[in-house]
Amino acid sequence: MDKEFNVTYLILDGHVELHKYRYFYFTIVFIVYILIICSNSTIVYLIWKHHDLHQPMYIFIAALLVNSVLLSTNIYPKLLIDFLSEKQIISFSACLFQFVTLYSLVDSEFLLLAAMAYDRYVSICKPLQYPNIMRKRIVVIFLALAWFLPAVEFIVLAIMRVNQKLCSFTLRIIFCNNSIYKLFCVTSTALSFYGVFILLNMNVCPVVFILFTYVKILVICYRSSGEVRKKAAQTCLPHLLVLLNIFYLTAYDVITVRIESEIPKTASLILTLQLILYNPLFNPVIYGLKMTEISKHVKKLLW
Repeated sequence: MDKEFNVTYLILDGHVELHKYRYFYFTIVFIVYILIICSNSTIVYLIWKHHDLHQPMYIFIAALLVNSVLLSTNIYPKLLIDFLSEKQIISFSACLFQFVTLYSLVDSEFLLLAAMAYDRYVSICKPLQYPNIMRKRIVVIFLALAWFLPAVEFIVLAIMRVNQKLCSFTLRIIFCNNSIYKLFCVTSTALSFYGVFILLNMNVCPVVFILFTYVKILVICYRSSGEVRKKAAQTCLPHLLVLLNIFYLTAYDVITVRIESEIPKTASLILTLQLILYNPLFNPVIYGLKMTEISKHVKKLLW
Protein backbone atom coordinates (compact mmCIF):
# COMPACT_ATOMS: atom_id res chain seq x y z
CA MET A 1 0.00 0.00 0.00
CA ASP A 2 1.17 3.51 -0.76
CA LYS A 3 2.90 5.08 2.21
CA GLU A 4 1.08 8.38 1.65
CA PHE A 5 -2.13 7.06 3.20
CA ASN A 6 -4.09 9.00 5.78
CA VAL A 7 -3.75 7.99 9.40
CA THR A 8 -6.79 8.92 11.45
CA TYR A 9 -5.68 10.04 14.87
CA LEU A 10 -8.52 10.48 17.28
CA ILE A 11 -8.69 13.82 19.03
CA LEU A 12 -12.41 14.45 19.14
CA ASP A 13 -13.85 10.99 18.31
CA GLY A 14 -15.42 9.58 21.43
CA HIS A 15 -15.15 12.94 23.23
CA VAL A 16 -18.65 14.42 22.91
CA GLU A 17 -17.82 17.45 25.04
CA LEU A 18 -14.81 18.23 22.87
CA HIS A 19 -16.98 18.13 19.76
CA LYS A 20 -19.51 20.41 21.40
CA TYR A 21 -16.96 23.00 22.56
CA ARG A 22 -14.40 22.67 19.76
CA TYR A 23 -14.28 26.43 19.11
CA PHE A 24 -13.81 27.15 22.79
CA TYR A 25 -10.90 24.69 23.00
CA PHE A 26 -9.45 26.07 19.77
CA THR A 27 -9.42 29.56 21.33
CA ILE A 28 -7.80 28.33 24.53
CA VAL A 29 -5.10 26.37 22.71
CA PHE A 30 -4.45 29.27 20.34
CA ILE A 31 -4.02 31.67 23.29
CA VAL A 32 -1.65 29.20 24.99
CA TYR A 33 0.39 28.93 21.79
CA ILE A 34 0.70 32.72 21.60
CA LEU A 35 1.71 32.82 25.28
CA ILE A 36 4.38 30.18 24.66
CA ILE A 37 5.85 32.13 21.75
CA CYS A 38 5.71 35.48 23.58
CA SER A 39 7.07 34.29 26.94
CA ASN A 40 9.95 32.27 25.49
CA SER A 41 10.80 34.90 22.86
CA THR A 42 10.84 37.66 25.48
CA ILE A 43 13.50 35.91 27.57
CA VAL A 44 15.53 35.08 24.45
CA TYR A 45 15.30 38.73 23.34
CA LEU A 46 16.48 39.99 26.74
CA ILE A 47 19.45 37.61 26.69
CA TRP A 48 20.34 38.72 23.17
CA LYS A 49 19.97 42.44 23.92
CA HIS A 50 21.78 42.78 27.24
CA HIS A 51 25.55 42.24 27.20
CA ASP A 52 25.66 41.26 30.87
CA LEU A 53 23.67 38.16 29.85
CA HIS A 54 26.13 37.15 27.12
CA GLN A 55 27.49 34.34 29.24
CA PRO A 56 27.44 30.57 28.58
CA MET A 57 24.77 29.90 31.19
CA TYR A 58 22.33 32.40 29.68
CA ILE A 59 23.15 31.32 26.12
CA PHE A 60 22.20 27.75 27.05
CA ILE A 61 18.98 29.06 28.62
CA ALA A 62 18.18 30.94 25.40
CA ALA A 63 18.80 27.75 23.40
CA LEU A 64 16.49 25.83 25.74
CA LEU A 65 13.71 28.39 25.23
CA VAL A 66 14.19 28.37 21.45
CA ASN A 67 13.81 24.60 21.73
CA SER A 68 10.44 25.09 23.46
CA VAL A 69 9.19 27.36 20.66
CA LEU A 70 10.28 24.85 18.00
CA LEU A 71 8.66 21.99 19.91
CA SER A 72 5.37 23.88 20.16
CA THR A 73 5.46 24.92 16.50
CA ASN A 74 5.90 21.28 15.55
CA ILE A 75 2.58 20.44 17.22
CA TYR A 76 0.27 23.44 17.65
CA PRO A 77 -0.52 24.50 14.03
CA LYS A 78 -1.68 20.97 13.11
CA LEU A 79 -3.51 20.60 16.42
CA LEU A 80 -5.39 23.88 15.88
CA ILE A 81 -6.44 22.78 12.39
CA ASP A 82 -7.68 19.48 13.80
CA PHE A 83 -9.84 21.20 16.41
CA LEU A 84 -11.77 22.84 13.55
CA SER A 85 -11.95 19.72 11.37
CA GLU A 86 -14.71 17.14 11.40
CA LYS A 87 -12.16 14.40 10.83
CA GLN A 88 -8.56 14.48 12.01
CA ILE A 89 -6.17 12.92 9.51
CA ILE A 90 -2.47 13.09 8.80
CA SER A 91 -0.33 11.42 6.15
CA PHE A 92 2.17 8.83 7.30
CA SER A 93 5.15 10.89 6.09
CA ALA A 94 3.91 13.97 7.98
CA CYS A 95 3.28 11.86 11.08
CA LEU A 96 6.78 10.39 10.89
CA PHE A 97 8.26 13.88 10.45
CA GLN A 98 6.36 15.14 13.51
CA PHE A 99 7.56 12.12 15.49
CA VAL A 100 11.22 12.69 14.54
CA THR A 101 11.07 16.43 15.23
CA LEU A 102 9.26 15.96 18.54
CA TYR A 103 11.72 13.51 20.08
CA SER A 104 14.79 15.18 18.57
CA LEU A 105 13.82 18.41 20.36
CA VAL A 106 12.94 16.62 23.60
CA ASP A 107 16.31 14.87 23.63
CA SER A 108 18.03 18.15 22.73
CA GLU A 109 16.57 19.56 25.93
CA PHE A 110 18.28 16.82 27.96
CA LEU A 111 21.62 17.53 26.26
CA LEU A 112 21.24 21.29 26.78
CA LEU A 113 20.51 20.70 30.46
CA ALA A 114 23.63 18.51 30.64
CA ALA A 115 25.68 21.34 29.08
CA MET A 116 24.21 23.77 31.60
CA ALA A 117 25.08 21.41 34.46
CA TYR A 118 28.66 21.21 33.23
CA ASP A 119 28.80 25.00 32.97
CA ARG A 120 27.60 25.33 36.58
CA TYR A 121 30.08 22.68 37.73
CA VAL A 122 33.04 24.52 36.17
CA SER A 123 31.77 27.91 37.42
CA ILE A 124 31.37 26.78 41.03
CA CYS A 125 34.00 24.06 41.41
CA LYS A 126 36.73 25.53 39.16
CA PRO A 127 36.08 29.28 39.10
CA LEU A 128 39.66 30.28 38.22
CA GLN A 129 39.71 27.99 35.19
CA TYR A 130 36.19 28.92 34.03
CA PRO A 131 37.18 31.55 31.38
CA ASN A 132 39.63 29.13 29.78
CA ILE A 133 37.30 26.12 29.81
CA MET A 134 33.97 27.70 28.81
CA ARG A 135 35.21 29.58 25.77
CA LYS A 136 32.91 30.70 22.98
CA ARG A 137 34.07 27.85 20.77
CA ILE A 138 33.17 25.26 23.42
CA VAL A 139 29.72 26.77 23.86
CA VAL A 140 29.10 26.63 20.09
CA ILE A 141 30.22 22.98 19.99
CA PHE A 142 27.88 22.08 22.87
CA LEU A 143 24.95 23.80 21.14
CA ALA A 144 25.68 22.12 17.80
CA LEU A 145 25.95 18.67 19.38
CA ALA A 146 22.77 19.18 21.43
CA TRP A 147 20.72 19.74 18.27
CA PHE A 148 22.67 17.61 15.78
CA LEU A 149 23.08 14.28 17.61
CA PRO A 150 19.39 13.68 18.47
CA ALA A 151 18.31 14.72 14.97
CA VAL A 152 20.73 12.25 13.35
CA GLU A 153 19.71 9.37 15.63
CA PHE A 154 15.97 9.87 15.02
CA ILE A 155 16.41 10.38 11.28
CA VAL A 156 18.16 7.01 11.18
CA LEU A 157 15.27 5.52 13.17
CA ALA A 158 12.76 7.03 10.71
CA ILE A 159 14.66 5.62 7.74
CA MET A 160 14.58 2.18 9.36
CA ARG A 161 10.84 2.51 10.01
CA VAL A 162 9.67 4.01 6.71
CA ASN A 163 9.59 0.74 4.73
CA GLN A 164 8.03 -1.44 7.42
CA LYS A 165 4.66 -3.02 6.73
CA LEU A 166 1.67 -1.27 8.32
CA CYS A 167 -1.37 -3.07 9.70
CA SER A 168 -3.21 -0.23 11.45
CA PHE A 169 -4.43 3.16 10.30
CA THR A 170 -5.73 4.67 13.55
CA LEU A 171 -3.82 6.43 16.31
CA ARG A 172 -5.69 7.39 19.48
CA ILE A 173 -3.54 10.43 20.17
CA ILE A 174 -3.49 14.18 19.52
CA PHE A 175 -0.06 14.24 17.87
CA CYS A 176 2.38 11.65 16.53
CA ASN A 177 4.40 10.28 19.43
CA ASN A 178 5.60 6.80 20.39
CA SER A 179 2.13 5.46 19.62
CA ILE A 180 3.05 5.24 15.93
CA TYR A 181 4.83 1.97 16.80
CA LYS A 182 1.37 0.40 17.05
CA LEU A 183 0.83 0.99 13.33
CA PHE A 184 3.46 -1.56 12.34
CA CYS A 185 2.63 -5.22 11.84
CA VAL A 186 5.86 -6.60 13.29
CA THR A 187 8.14 -5.24 15.95
CA SER A 188 11.74 -5.51 14.77
CA THR A 189 14.24 -6.69 17.37
CA ALA A 190 16.97 -4.54 15.81
CA LEU A 191 14.73 -1.47 15.94
CA SER A 192 13.78 -2.20 19.54
CA PHE A 193 17.46 -2.39 20.53
CA TYR A 194 18.14 0.82 18.61
CA GLY A 195 15.27 2.54 20.43
CA VAL A 196 16.70 1.44 23.78
CA PHE A 197 20.11 2.71 22.66
CA ILE A 198 18.62 6.14 21.91
CA LEU A 199 16.82 6.17 25.27
CA LEU A 200 20.02 5.37 27.15
CA ASN A 201 22.22 7.63 25.06
CA MET A 202 19.98 10.70 24.88
CA ASN A 203 18.02 10.50 28.15
CA VAL A 204 19.54 8.25 30.81
CA CYS A 205 23.20 9.21 30.29
CA PRO A 206 22.56 13.01 30.37
CA VAL A 207 20.44 12.62 33.53
CA VAL A 208 23.16 10.54 35.24
CA PHE A 209 25.79 13.10 34.20
CA ILE A 210 23.64 15.98 35.50
CA LEU A 211 23.07 14.28 38.84
CA PHE A 212 26.80 13.50 39.13
CA THR A 213 27.77 17.15 38.49
CA TYR A 214 25.23 18.46 41.00
CA VAL A 215 26.44 16.03 43.66
CA LYS A 216 29.94 17.43 43.10
CA ILE A 217 28.55 20.96 43.35
CA LEU A 218 26.75 20.12 46.61
CA VAL A 219 29.97 18.71 48.09
CA ILE A 220 31.89 21.88 47.18
CA CYS A 221 29.10 24.12 48.48
CA TYR A 222 28.96 22.23 51.76
CA ARG A 223 32.63 23.04 52.33
CA SER A 224 32.36 26.65 51.15
CA SER A 225 31.01 29.90 52.52
CA GLY A 226 27.37 30.95 52.69
CA GLU A 227 27.83 33.26 49.70
CA VAL A 228 28.96 30.36 47.49
CA ARG A 229 26.02 28.25 48.64
CA LYS A 230 23.61 31.10 47.87
CA LYS A 231 25.07 31.56 44.38
CA ALA A 232 24.82 27.84 43.71
CA ALA A 233 21.20 27.71 44.86
CA GLN A 234 20.23 30.70 42.67
CA THR A 235 21.73 29.22 39.52
CA CYS A 236 21.30 25.47 40.01
CA LEU A 237 17.80 25.23 41.45
CA PRO A 238 16.03 26.39 38.24
CA HIS A 239 18.00 23.86 36.19
CA LEU A 240 17.05 21.04 38.56
CA LEU A 241 13.36 22.03 38.45
CA VAL A 242 13.40 22.05 34.64
CA LEU A 243 15.21 18.68 34.61
CA LEU A 244 12.65 17.10 36.96
CA ASN A 245 9.83 18.48 34.83
CA ILE A 246 11.09 17.18 31.47
CA PHE A 247 12.17 13.85 33.02
CA TYR A 248 8.67 13.35 34.46
CA LEU A 249 7.01 14.14 31.11
CA THR A 250 9.38 11.86 29.18
CA ALA A 251 8.92 8.99 31.65
CA TYR A 252 5.16 9.41 31.38
CA ASP A 253 5.36 9.30 27.57
CA VAL A 254 7.43 6.11 27.57
CA ILE A 255 5.27 4.34 30.16
CA THR A 256 1.81 5.25 28.81
CA VAL A 257 2.56 3.81 25.36
CA ARG A 258 2.84 0.40 27.05
CA ILE A 259 -0.18 0.70 29.38
CA GLU A 260 -2.48 2.84 27.22
CA SER A 261 -5.35 0.37 27.43
CA GLU A 262 -5.45 0.79 31.21
CA ILE A 263 -5.77 4.59 31.10
CA PRO A 264 -9.19 6.26 30.44
CA LYS A 265 -9.33 8.30 27.22
CA THR A 266 -9.99 11.61 28.97
CA ALA A 267 -7.20 11.06 31.49
CA SER A 268 -4.81 10.10 28.70
CA LEU A 269 -5.74 13.23 26.76
CA ILE A 270 -5.21 15.50 29.76
CA LEU A 271 -1.86 13.92 30.65
CA THR A 272 -0.63 14.11 27.05
CA LEU A 273 -1.55 17.79 26.86
CA GLN A 274 0.92 18.47 29.67
CA LEU A 275 3.81 18.00 27.25
CA ILE A 276 2.56 20.69 24.86
CA LEU A 277 0.74 23.03 27.27
CA TYR A 278 2.60 22.89 30.55
CA ASN A 279 6.22 22.24 29.64
CA PRO A 280 6.81 25.10 27.11
CA LEU A 281 5.35 27.60 29.60
CA PHE A 282 7.20 26.14 32.59
CA ASN A 283 10.70 26.95 31.35
CA PRO A 284 10.32 30.72 30.76
CA VAL A 285 8.43 31.13 34.04
CA ILE A 286 11.13 29.31 36.02
CA TYR A 287 14.04 31.14 34.41
CA GLY A 288 12.23 34.47 34.36
CA LEU A 289 11.46 34.32 38.07
CA LYS A 290 14.30 32.28 39.58
CA MET A 291 17.34 33.57 37.66
CA THR A 292 18.17 36.87 39.36
CA GLU A 293 19.77 38.63 36.38
CA ILE A 294 17.02 37.61 33.97
CA SER A 295 14.32 38.49 36.49
CA LYS A 296 15.83 41.96 36.88
CA HIS A 297 15.62 42.62 33.14
CA VAL A 298 12.10 41.18 32.92
CA LYS A 299 10.89 43.52 35.66
CA LYS A 300 12.58 46.47 33.96
CA LEU A 301 10.89 45.56 30.67
CA LEU A 302 7.45 45.22 32.23
CA TRP A 303 7.53 48.12 34.64
